Amino acid sequence: MISKEFFNKKFYLNLSIVLIIFFFDRITKKIIISLSQENFGQPIFTSEYLNISLVWNQGIAFGLFSFSESYTYNILTILITLVVFIIFYMIIKNDGFKKFSLIMIVGGALGNLYDRIFFSAVPDFFDFHVGNFHWFIFNIADIFITIGVIFMILFEFIDNNKNKLNETN
Repeated sequence: MISKEFFNKKFYLNLSIVLIIFFFDRITKKIIISLSQENFGQPIFTSEYLNISLVWNQGIAFGLFSFSESYTYNILTILITLVVFIIFYMIIKNDGFKKFSLIMIVGGALGNLYDRIFFSAVPDFFDFHVGNFHWFIFNIADIFITIGVIFMILFEFIDNNKNKLNETN
């Protein structure tokens, strides 16, 4: 059972950050979808290093593991939902920088999960490229997920180095 102490100021601050990330992602996706419809599916913006063009992604991050079969897609969506619940649990159990990293990951994951459930695909639109080399096309949610994962990796390196220093002293 969840105690009253669980719903404190930190809880509401953390929830606010998750919701801000989620709504920022939703707003940008709505704008891009609308602009793409107005442009009849043509690129919205093009430059030497960045294109903004709507692509519907049925896979996971950066279009990896795209599936056309609904059965496989549904299993993948269920697995992603389970991962989101695990991350929520990890947020509850952690503090500080690690918690903030997890909050960024879950905020982005909820944005993409929403699209997977309601549109059966995630709208991606940032296309960075140099010449003919194109990076994976991504969206705002992917940015927050990636930054959160990078922070988690950095935190683990720093934390492991601190533990090794403490063991040697």
